[in-house]
Formats: sequence, C-alpha cells, structure tokens
Amino acid sequence: MKLFICNQAKNRSPTAAKLLGGKFTSLYNRENMLTKELLKEADVVYVFEEIQREEIERRFPEQSANKYIVNLDISGNYSYEQPGLVKELLEAF
Repeated sequence: MKLFICNQAKNRSPTAAKLLGGKFTSLYNRENMLTKELLKEADVVYVFEEIQREEIERRFPEQSANKYIVNLDISGNYSYEQPGLVKELLEAF
C-alpha cells in the first residue's frame, strides 16, 4: 500500500490519489486518521512538506524507523485538482 499524507486531505493528497489511478490512499496527518497499523502496512509514504514527515517520525518512531517516506515538497497553496498542483504531481511521478 502507498499512502499520501497531508494536513487536511482536502486538496493535495486527494488530487494525487485520483490522478494516479487509485493506486494510493489519501489520509489526514492527524491523530484520528493515520494509525500505527496503516503506517506499518504501507510500502511507501508520500508527504507534501518536511514538517509532515517530521510529525510522522515523532508520533510513530517505531513504525517509521525503516519506512520509506518521500517529501514531495509541494506547497499547500493549491485547491483540489488545480492545474498547477496536477502539473507538480505529474512531474514528481
């Protein structure tokens, strides 16, 4: 399983999951959404900002220790399916 993790799962991660044909799961980076179990099952975790990676590592040190976490470095200034966001995602993948 591949996960997209962002702050609210309203714009970046849902756009990415839809754009990439449902091969990915989009989640909030919050206590009630991302769980140890989901993180443990994930093959790759994609975040959009470095602070998100740091928070995952802080909250789940054991599960993230050997996890491949990729920072896509895409700002949160985009709306859902905005052309600039789609362009950045296509370039990243």
